[in-house]
Amino acid sequence: MTSVRPVSSTTGLAHSAAYDLVLLAHVLAALVGLGAIVVAAACALALSRSGPASEPLRRYYRPGVNWAGRVVFLVPVFGVALIAMSHGEWSFSDLWVGIGLVLWAAVAMVAELVLWPSERRLQAAVDQPSAGTDLRSACLRLAAVAAVLAVALVAATVVMVAKP
Repeated sequence: MTSVRPVSSTTGLAHSAAYDLVLLAHVLAALVGLGAIVVAAACALALSRSGPASEPLRRYYRPGVNWAGRVVFLVPVFGVALIAMSHGEWSFSDLWVGIGLVLWAAVAMVAELVLWPSERRLQAAVDQPSAGTDLRSACLRLAAVAAVLAVALVAATVVMVAKP
């Protein structure tokens, strides 16, 4: 007796429950990463307006690593697993896969080199307000970088869904 695997009506891709779970993890990782970047922008804008006196902002800018943002590193891990599980339906030679990887790599690089170090500097400025940091301009720069990263992640998502 042979088992029948479901076939997606939009792609013809035969996949399993495991494939669906990895796809869900891929999407959730992208959403959590995007959410963390949007929250970083929103908190930076709020900090630029109110300063470090706000208790919720002081909690957000407690010293430490932005682990929610680091979830973005799981996106390509799950994406590669999806390609491997697709039984040849998708491959690294597909244009949309390449575009998605390039956009993700750009986001990851800018987040590691600019966004998260900027957050750490804001953490220090909120922790010790007398440190002499131009808080408003640092917040606006962080918000601008986060906005660009959010647009890039949305563009990657559009490419992944549309598969041009």
